[in-house]
Formats: sequence, C-alpha cells, structure tokens
Amino acid sequence: MSFFSKIVGTGSYLPPRRVSNQELTEQLAAKGIETSDEWITSRSGISARHYAATEMTASDMAVYAARAALQAADIDANDIDLIIVATSTPDFLGGFPSTACVVQNKLGITNGAAAMDVQAVCSGFIYAMSIADSLIKTGAHKNALVIGAEVFSKILNFEDRTTCVLFGDGAGAIVLSQSTTPGVLATKLHADGSYADILCVPGNVNAGTLAGSAFLYMDGQAVFKLAVNVLEKVALEALVIAQLSSSDIDWLIPHQANIRIMQSTAKKLKLPMEKVVVTVDQHGNTSAASIPLALDVAVRDGRIKAGDKVMLEGVGGGFTWGAAIVQM
Repeated sequence: MSFFSKIVGTGSYLPPRRVSNQELTEQLAAKGIETSDEWITSRSGISARHYAATEMTASDMAVYAARAALQAADIDANDIDLIIVATSTPDFLGGFPSTACVVQNKLGITNGAAAMDVQAVCSGFIYAMSIADSLIKTGAHKNALVIGAEVFSKILNFEDRTTCVLFGDGAGAIVLSQSTTPGVLATKLHADGSYADILCVPGNVNAGTLAGSAFLYMDGQAVFKLAVNVLEKVALEALVIAQLSSSDIDWLIPHQANIRIMQSTAKKLKLPMEKVVVTVDQHGNTSAASIPLALDVAVRDGRIKAGDKVMLEGVGGGFTWGAAIVQM
C-alpha cells in the first residue's frame, strides 16, 4: 500500500521581547557602532526581530510551537512517533543530547518516539521535513513533529553591524501525518561544502576551551549571490518532480533572510509578490525557524487554505539549499 504525508497542523512561537530597528540602533550607538533604521531596512527589509530571554533555550521555544501544532492537528502528543528538530543553536554544547530528545521529554512523550536533530542551518526545516516525509511514506512512522527552533541572539556579535541587525529568535512546527491523499508533492535537497566558509561560526572546543570565534560570520555579498542562483534552480527542480509549473503554485514561502533575495526569486519564478508570504520585516532571519514560522502565520490569518499548493524553499550555511512543494 502506498502512503503519503500531509501537514495536518502548524504552530509557532516568538519570544515576547520585540526589538525594533530604532531600539537596536540606539543600543549599538551606545557602543559606538553607527547604523540606522533606513540602513537596515534598505538592505534587508527588516524592521524588527524578537530576542529570547537569557535563560530560554531552543527546546523551550520548540515546545511552545509544537504544542500549538499539536492542538491545530487535534492530535495527542503520545501519538507522535517521530520528532525532528532543525537547529543550529542546540541546547547543549556539541549538540548532545539532541534538542529533539529534550523536546520529547518536555512534551511528556513517553512512547519511545524516535528523536533527532538536523543541522543544515537555514535550510534545516526543509531537510527535516524531507526526512520525515520519506520515513512516513515507507510506513515506518505515522505522525511526525517537524520543528525549526533557533536562538541566534546567543551567537551574534553585537559589534558587527553587518550580522547582528539581521537575525532573531523563534520557532515553528508542523505535524506531518500519514495520509491517503497527497500532501508533500516533492522535495529536493542540495549541498556544496566548498562554500562552508562564507556563512559559519568559525570556532570549536578543544580540551574544554574555545578555539576560534563563537560568533556567527557571514560574507553577505557571497551569500546573496549564491542564494539567488540556487533558489531558482531548486524551485524548478521541485516543480519538475511534482509535475507542476510555477503558475500552479498558490503561495511561495522562502526562507526569510532578505527581502531582496525573496523578490528576486519570485521574479525568476514569475510569481507576483502578492503570492509570497513575507514575515522577515517583523521576525528578522530566524534561520531554520523562518519557514515554519511564516507558514503558521499565513495558515492562521487565513491566506493559506486547504488544497492550496505551497512552495517552501531555503538556503543556508554549509552551503545547503532545498525546496519542497506541499498541498495543504
């Protein structure tokens, strides 16, 4: 018997602390770093972002988003048999125990559900969803929690205005369940490790001490150029797999990193910006959380309806990129 996987619930969480460009520029000015609301918005489209409290972890935010998704799906937590968390900011150094295992415990899931983290930075959610889709289609699992959760504020250098103004914290989640009707129509993943140095955290731990830097580093121009190129290509690949054309797509939800990248991608796919879900202006770049966050916003405000075909795509450090087409 053939199985399909379908999104049956979405959820998201943003930390209460909202930081506007004005507030952030004032904080940076106190350190002698000059920037402005106009400088930030003209380059990125970002007007505000959310920062987690010092004690809040990726798993804390993931749990909030997961509970909202479970409620939307009307499914009990112990009916989940697979948990995949995409994060570049895990709860523990070295990434173990996995943030997914911590989430499992905090949700009170006691059925032995498989749990693992996926590290593909801003493409992480697409990677995680693709893995869950494949496992559900084989019949190995029935109900998966797929979560993107990030606390990037903990790895930002607030003396580097080229990166610290861009990122925020948050989490988004979906429940992906076995279905008799198609839901995930196509996924396509790629990576090219030769670009590892253009977006990274160039540090490591050796004998209990930090070697290198624990702050995020990004070559903005190189990332922009590569992102625009690969996002169009992977979107077209996904359309071929799904046997669709771009005119069949009701909504495009790209990784929310930069409005200019999003506009360029939409233009190349011949999709009007009215069909693009944009949350980067209020959320900033939340890395692996950005796609499920934007998806949940558009589902809950009524834009995305049952039956709509939605293209999701992301690009991130690694260098990684991927796309998925889903029918809601």
